Amino acid sequence: MNPGDQLRALAAERVLVFDGGYGTAIQNHGLVEQDYRGDLELTDDQKGNNDLLSLTRPDIIENIHTAYLEAGADIVETNTFSSTQISQADYSCEHLVWDLNVKSAEIARSACEKAEAKDGKKRFVAGSIGPTNKTLSLSPDVNDPGFREIDYDFLKGVYREQCDALIAGGVDFLLIETIFDTLNAKCAGMAAQEAADACDRDVPLMVSMTLTDLSGRNLSGHTVEAFWHAVRHLKPITIGLNCSFGADQLRPHLSMLTKVADTLIMAYPNAGLPNDLGEYDEMPHETAALIREWLDEGLVNIIGGCCGTTPEHIGAIAKATVGATPRKFAEPAVQTRLSGLEPFIMAA
Repeated sequence: MNPGDQLRALAAERVLVFDGGYGTAIQNHGLVEQDYRGDLELTDDQKGNNDLLSLTRPDIIENIHTAYLEAGADIVETNTFSSTQISQADYSCEHLVWDLNVKSAEIARSACEKAEAKDGKKRFVAGSIGPTNKTLSLSPDVNDPGFREIDYDFLKGVYREQCDALIAGGVDFLLIETIFDTLNAKCAGMAAQEAADACDRDVPLMVSMTLTDLSGRNLSGHTVEAFWHAVRHLKPITIGLNCSFGADQLRPHLSMLTKVADTLIMAYPNAGLPNDLGEYDEMPHETAALIREWLDEGLVNIIGGCCGTTPEHIGAIAKATVGATPRKFAEPAVQTRLSGLEPFIMAA
């Protein structure tokens, strides 16, 4: 079976576990700028360029993958959230984008193969595709609503380069995550499909939206259901929510999505909300208890963690999934489903 079929088969048997936060894990190493820079001849200060560590400190990234796998993760994501021309421009590292993505995918694959060799359990690699810091839907200039810093074709090219490199590195899935702009996600989805077609491989998409406030909308204004209507043509193997809030505040919005989506639901919330110092105080057992409520309601097929979560959080979540019944797919009626900021269903 290909990775998509394998994932579906396993998800029919049990609730699967996604990994946790990478920024949190990297910060815990207390790295200095030289750790990020390594031997590379770069002009700008590189501290905070976490993706660069795949080239300069691959041992740290593989150790983080391994820690999540040992905690019970079935899926790990690559260290490539910001590995695009747009995001790397902040560090003058645009020329390293291809290498960043290929190497990150290879590191994640290596960690998964080592874990599989130990216990025989299948592990998967999801290529992380972040939203960039640009938006196609909104103008950054309040005095010029029609202005855009980039256009659709440029952004698609940026995403295409990343997708091509992640596939070359050996990922199983392409994960378009932390989506704040639905048009950006549609653009990334098109690039991902073109990249998969070009290599003649089945590389399923995972899609994950992030909410900007408790009303349940992303930055471009879409509700959860409207967002699903806007991206369902991509036929993602998973749809879900990540980041945003902790599990308690994300729950009602996830409940809405699980009622309408006829595919796997993957969700990975933050470890609560950050405190005044930007740190996350929610303990692993607290996160796991909230996730257990999701499991009891049958809201998810795959569960993990985002900002503030650690291998200890994922370990606690993995224990909470034991014996949990996987969510059953929604079976919506066949209707024309459109999307403005609100969902629109055309009457038959």
